[in-house]
Amino acid sequence: MSGGHVKAKGVSLIATEQPIDTSSAMGRMFVSLLGVFAQFETELRRERQLEGIAKAKKDGIYKGRKADWDRIEQVFNLKRQGISNTEIGKRLGISRSYVWKVIRRQGELFSSHH
Repeated sequence: MSGGHVKAKGVSLIATEQPIDTSSAMGRMFVSLLGVFAQFETELRRERQLEGIAKAKKDGIYKGRKADWDRIEQVFNLKRQGISNTEIGKRLGISRSYVWKVIRRQGELFSSHH
């Protein structure tokens, strides 16, 4: 929940262990900064992660998972029967996002496979 939502409801946070009081301008700024730092930390972590993956790929360590052609074929067979992505995921024990990815990449997968 963002500070705007809380403020709109007329709620203030007063931390007893830390001198934070969102009823004051200073307290609100402090809470906003905490959010900014948390976001910054998340983005830094993501950048480091991507750099690590890029380096590992360059060094030939990180290959990614090999395409599972049987599973991909099962996804398409179920899709052709008009079954929803959510249901396909449940039946095959895979995430719905993986089902979407398989279907989205259909063109490039089949053109490179054959």
